[in-house]
Amino acid sequence: MNRAPKKKPTKSKKPAARRGTAPAAELLFEIGTEELPYQFVPLALRALEDSALRLFKEHRLTHGPLRTFGTPRRLVLVVEALAAHQAATIKETMGPSKAVAFDAQGQPTKAALGFAGSQGVAIGDVEIRQTPKGEYLCAVKREAGRPTQAVLSDCLPVLIAGLSFPKSMRWNETGMKFARPIRWLLALYGGKTIDCQAGGVKAGNRTRGHRFLGPTGSAQTQGIPVKDFTSYLSALERHGVVPDHSRRQAMILAQLAGLAKSVRGLAHRDEDLLEQAVHTVEYPHAILGSFNPQYLALPKEILMTSMKEHQGFFSLVQKDGTLLPRFISITNMKLANMTVIGKGNERVLAARLADAKFFFDEDRKIRLADRVERLKGVTFHQKLGSLYEKQRRVKHLAERLALMCALDHDTRRDSARAAELCKADLTTGIVGEFPILQGIMGGEYAKHDGESEGVSRAIAEQYLPPSMEGAIPKTVAGQVLSLADRLDTVCSFFHVGLVPSGSEDPFALRRNALAIVRIALEGQLPLNLSELASHAAELLTATGCKPAASSNDAVSFILERLRYYGRTVDGLRDDVMQTVLKPAPGSRWNLLALYAKMKALQTITTRAEFDPLIIGFKRAHRIVEKEQWAQEDIEPTRFQHPSEVELYKALDAARLQTPFAIEQGDYAKALDSLVALKPAIDGFFEGVMVNAEDEALRANRLSLLYAVDRLFLTFGDFSQIVVQGT
Repeated sequence: MNRAPKKKPTKSKKPAARRGTAPAAELLFEIGTEELPYQFVPLALRALEDSALRLFKEHRLTHGPLRTFGTPRRLVLVVEALAAHQAATIKETMGPSKAVAFDAQGQPTKAALGFAGSQGVAIGDVEIRQTPKGEYLCAVKREAGRPTQAVLSDCLPVLIAGLSFPKSMRWNETGMKFARPIRWLLALYGGKTIDCQAGGVKAGNRTRGHRFLGPTGSAQTQGIPVKDFTSYLSALERHGVVPDHSRRQAMILAQLAGLAKSVRGLAHRDEDLLEQAVHTVEYPHAILGSFNPQYLALPKEILMTSMKEHQGFFSLVQKDGTLLPRFISITNMKLANMTVIGKGNERVLAARLADAKFFFDEDRKIRLADRVERLKGVTFHQKLGSLYEKQRRVKHLAERLALMCALDHDTRRDSARAAELCKADLTTGIVGEFPILQGIMGGEYAKHDGESEGVSRAIAEQYLPPSMEGAIPKTVAGQVLSLADRLDTVCSFFHVGLVPSGSEDPFALRRNALAIVRIALEGQLPLNLSELASHAAELLTATGCKPAASSNDAVSFILERLRYYGRTVDGLRDDVMQTVLKPAPGSRWNLLALYAKMKALQTITTRAEFDPLIIGFKRAHRIVEKEQWAQEDIEPTRFQHPSEVELYKALDAARLQTPFAIEQGDYAKALDSLVALKPAIDGFFEGVMVNAEDEALRANRLSLLYAVDRLFLTFGDFSQIVVQGT
């Protein structure tokens, strides 16, 4: 006969006692591959670290510091003090109530037996727990935890399979996908090999050295035996590999500085090129080279781009920024005589520079103005027409912007002329060879054609800022042109329904919208976003682009980037931004004014009286909203309590000050006048009952609260403010 389980008091969860048999140990894990593209390595290392942390947490493995290293041929994970066993765990599952689980004789029912069976415990081991709802059955299962060696055997293949890359491949019958074929696996825990495999490769205790500087013959294929991370580092260093990418970077920077100093120059610091060099080699060695000084007659940007994009060479400059006829290449080996490699680099670069000079000379034979017609044959987007049509829209927007911002005559002229020519360089040979130089070369060719300095600089600056961190255009004409171009891009794609979805943003609309926000705020340009978006939609419709979405969607999209800017740059609160941004009738969406309001409101939220003020305001707002009150007439003759008189007087004073201060852009003063209403609002709610029996008296008091609500709304929707404790 089954017996009822013994009632046990509720206990807090406590971890089971740790096994004291084995100490924590080091994990060394290396995935050896064919050469990875340099762009893949940093992505893979971040993914490797994140995945390892997640797996260890899921499998209850405590550990010390975790690090990742990488070269083009290896991804390495090192974990210190990884626990020898999984942490013990106690899993508790609540079942049916005691009343349902046992009959009148105390015998378990089918419900109790079924619950115990589903949890894999005997009915006699089920506990009875007291809960707020009464007594319930509880199944308690204790898991001691597996040895780490066994857990890692299962986890490491999963870790490898979970790494994703921009492009992957399959290379053998296993069908496994990875960036490049896996050639060896090194997996050691506490110096012992972990029994696991991936992609048909079994893990062992051997790594491989540099492809050319490492061991030769059979030793190259058999690998280099290691015991731990210390012996791993020393063995690889002896065989031409520096696995720590941060150390390779330090080596490259030191070599660049030393070689540049030898020719009295400075190495141009390019973070993208530096990352490329770090992740392209296993043992860096810098070589100094030179090119014919005659090429210095070319614009510096052409020479530096050709060296970077085609060859991965570092440029050398003088202290004043003037380019030297020198370059530095980073090789993956160090030989006794590097002359052959150096001369080869010089020959290849000479051919590249000769091509660049040819394109540059040919491009200047045709004026930018004469290239504009060619844009008719270049498609911007199949739904949005040609680049010629886009450039015309940009010109109209630039002219509207210049008038809106009340710019002087010269700046309006320069921005309009720059807009007429801004995309013409896309038909040049040098931009076809180096798309990254678009805009920059347009500025160079405009200068060659005799255009004004303002026009050439605006064309060169039209693609600034390139990112959140990049500088905005320095000239006002450049700012106007960049704004017009980006407004057209965002509004155009929204107009035809091509909007970002989730993380997908193929037309970089988020980046363009953020650039609009940055230029408007940092350039102090008082643009009317609603008017510009409407004008952009009109221009699109005039060229035959059928609308699929309202231009208001584009405005909301840009305002979301304003929120992002506020959070990341000035740490603005979301509720503060929502207070200002929640649509109000007749809003013009002046980004400068909106942001100034946000900052002023954020500042005043720190004052002690602000939260109590908002509590009083929200009470007034809720009453008005609930009653759906919209009557503005207030009869002072109906006041029965001094608090009504005080609130009426305070409202009169605030209604004179607040709108005027907002109109003048003095948002701090406007908020001060609202804060000054706090005593009167508090006194009103303490002194009177709004829902009076006398209908006329009740209506008069509701109108007072409605006036308070409307006055606050002239600044923003303060019902969005979150007050602590409410």
